[in-house]
Amino acid sequence: MSPQINVSEYTYDLPDERIAKFPLEDRSASKLLFYNKGSIEHLRFKSIPSLLPENTSLYFNNTKVIPARLAFQKPTGAVIEIFLLQPTLPSPVISVAMEAKSPVVWKCMIGNAKRWKEGVLERNIELEGATVKVEVKRLGTDEVQLSWDKSAARFVDVVDAIGKTPLPPYLHREAIENDKKTYQTVYGEKDGAVAAPTAGLHFTDEVIQQLRGKGIITNFLTLHVSAGTFQPIKTTTAEEHVMHSEQVIIRRENLEQLLVPERFNVAVGTTSMRTLESTYWYGVMLDRNPDADFLIPKLLPYDQQASLLSSKESIMNILNRMDALGVDELTGSTEIFIFPGYKFKLVNGLITNFHQPNSTLILLVAAFVGHDWRKIYNEALGNGYRFLSYGDSSLLIPGN
Repeated sequence: MSPQINVSEYTYDLPDERIAKFPLEDRSASKLLFYNKGSIEHLRFKSIPSLLPENTSLYFNNTKVIPARLAFQKPTGAVIEIFLLQPTLPSPVISVAMEAKSPVVWKCMIGNAKRWKEGVLERNIELEGATVKVEVKRLGTDEVQLSWDKSAARFVDVVDAIGKTPLPPYLHREAIENDKKTYQTVYGEKDGAVAAPTAGLHFTDEVIQQLRGKGIITNFLTLHVSAGTFQPIKTTTAEEHVMHSEQVIIRRENLEQLLVPERFNVAVGTTSMRTLESTYWYGVMLDRNPDADFLIPKLLPYDQQASLLSSKESIMNILNRMDALGVDELTGSTEIFIFPGYKFKLVNGLITNFHQPNSTLILLVAAFVGHDWRKIYNEALGNGYRFLSYGDSSLLIPGN
């Protein structure tokens, strides 16, 4: 059984003026709170290469934000906004769906939905020097079909031409042209996220080269961040919260790096943290059933019946699964909910921004550093830190 967590004990007061509405011009100039086994220092992010041990393996989430907000206008003038969430056809696998040709079907949220009961909406876009007509048809309460008349065009090209950057709702502003660049990590590669893995926004190519120059290993895995990451916890206990599911991809090189002895594993962001810890639990599932699907339920880590494998045993189970399938990467999904009482299996350090009150991410941080989470947030509030997606950063190394 999972521990009973009272959500009201894991909140704090965040004044609106402390929310960073825009990013700094220099990504690495942001403040960095360095929490190291109970002690706190206030630094700049660009100093992070000097803070990490030489035996560090950094795990980055290389998902790339797609312009997931699509606006269409009815003949009456009403504007209908479609917020893409998850592909359905031709495949639920995001990497496949982004490369798909017309038509495609996506689950979505529909803004101004009462004004659009039926019918096809149209919009013309410029694509590779030609005018392309894009049509959208509503299939139900939360699904739409998108089609376009240039058969060779991929969905990723269409959405790039028609969509807007899906800024978090708490910024309370419209996206501007510059957000296409700033709300994206410099190493983003795999299209499919509808929110940025924001801890990565502080890294520059120069900082990454400095890390590599020190001998620090950089690894890239994928979790396509969903809109559920912004969903506040409205239930009294954490266990009652409906946890969002996110698509993950792990690669053979990720697993092989996790097997290297004496590595200090640091997750760049809560999304990388959730991916790594989900990876361990997939190995546990494979120990029970060698043909298990890569689907991590919300409360699996708190199951008293879960076999307690070593990290090496778990990783080897996944490598054996890859060998049996003849593949070098696996795509799955995770609902893993990390809250106080969770025992971390693979991660030793975490680079992360400062998160919303009443959020699943606050609970994750509290699980990682214990009661000191409040000390960390009070220090940040008292020292002028900027909060949330475009805000400042922290490097957290717990004492155990």
